[in-house]
Amino acid sequence: MDSLPTVSRRALGRATLARQLLLWPSPLGPEEAVHHLVGLQAQNTKPPYYALAARLAGFRPEQLSALMESRAVARIVSLRSTVHTHTARDAVPLRRLVQAGAVERELKAFRKGLVGVDLDRLTALATAHVEERPRTPKELRDHLLRAWPDADPLALTIAARCLLTMVQVTPRGLWRRSGQVALTTTREWFGGPDGEAAAIEETVLRYLGAFGPASVKDMQTWCGLTRLRPAFERLRPRLLVLRDEHGTELFDLPDAPRPDEDTPAPPRLLPEFDNLLLSHADRTRIVPAALKGRTWTGNQAHRVLLLDGTLAGLWYLEETKGRTTLTVEPFDRITRADRTALTDEAERLLRLTVPDGDAYDLVLRA
Repeated sequence: MDSLPTVSRRALGRATLARQLLLWPSPLGPEEAVHHLVGLQAQNTKPPYYALAARLAGFRPEQLSALMESRAVARIVSLRSTVHTHTARDAVPLRRLVQAGAVERELKAFRKGLVGVDLDRLTALATAHVEERPRTPKELRDHLLRAWPDADPLALTIAARCLLTMVQVTPRGLWRRSGQVALTTTREWFGGPDGEAAAIEETVLRYLGAFGPASVKDMQTWCGLTRLRPAFERLRPRLLVLRDEHGTELFDLPDAPRPDEDTPAPPRLLPEFDNLLLSHADRTRIVPAALKGRTWTGNQAHRVLLLDGTLAGLWYLEETKGRTTLTVEPFDRITRADRTALTDEAERLLRLTVPDGDAYDLVLRA
């Protein structure tokens, strides 16, 4: 074990950026990219669009909206019990896989508000209600309160969210047409039975393909499950095993890209909650230790700037009728070359996302 090759923090970062389609614009289409990335964090409605704009060559937000309207992708509670945009082929299997993890823990956290509530009956009542037509969380909660008027209203809503496999139906999440949250079951939205949970070994391989090299704890952080060591051990003969600079054992796909640590990493503007920042127990490959906590204020996540492959600042959008202003705030002074490259990347993002005919401004505070 002591003879395992050591990979530097910088090399880890370059490898992960390559898997995340952030070193070079990817030719993948949006649906293929969402599948490769094993979903996009979608706690807010716009992050999936900015996530793909940072990664794909020629991406237009309308492409992802079209996939949502055709039900090829959908918004669903899955990894870490948070809302993700997944392809139709991934949505149910991944949700079923993580059900026993963060989703069940969330349900247990609200048990005190569910005293006297028959969860089987709740499941049946909620299923019939949202399959009759999509329902808002308030409509679903009010329906359940009629059966259990003394229960905690929020706990009833959380229980339904945890026990039923539901999607947020369109127009929620559509580009510049988003509506309020309305829910129905996946079997109603996609048609047909839900199918089985994703195989854990196959999911390990997919995680490594999108986020590796990574430790067991890294993957557990990404998906919200625990006790994944046995799955990695079963796969060990098929995997490359490395160590990071702290001696932590890392696993990887033997043929996955691992660029040289000095490979250029162009500036990237990523949305709040981007999975690049949420999918490792040790995030120093992207977030230097000195900047830990700079991507959040209270419960509010910020949009982030990457320079040379690591966190280097924040960015903001102000949208008024007919005009969009993008403001970039690096944490430190940047070189003239970085300023030029960052300006190019910011203007590319604006051209992709600002409505035709609208004006835009770029403010670089560096």
